[in-house]
Amino acid sequence: MFKYLFIFSFLLTLSASVSQAKASDYAYFGFEPDIVTNYVAVKKKMGYVRLTVELMVEGDNLTIVEHHAPLLRDAIINIIGQQAEAKVKSMKGRAEIQLQCEEQVKELLIRETGQPLIKKLLFTQWLDN
Repeated sequence: MFKYLFIFSFLLTLSASVSQAKASDYAYFGFEPDIVTNYVAVKKKMGYVRLTVELMVEGDNLTIVEHHAPLLRDAIINIIGQQAEAKVKSMKGRAEIQLQCEEQVKELLIRETGQPLIKKLLFTQWLDN
């Protein structure tokens, strides 16, 4: 019985260390300050959105992504600025915008570095009027 308990605890420790290694393979880069931009509004008043964007960066590529941050920020602002008000205000539309931004950021990083470097683009905060 003791032998099985020992083996079980060893396997549990081993699996915990493996999962920690996988979690440490990623870092997060946040654009500072938050992104604030206009979108295509239907009414006469101007519509704007303020959002916090985080990039899930693979490996030790954080400094490379940080170097390209102005280019990536500009791409995100351009995508959001072309969106219609209905899309900006709907949950489904936001998810589509997020996916479009993620694809564009990966494409730009591939063009600049030869690798996508990010795993995921996340909108962690979204505020619109």
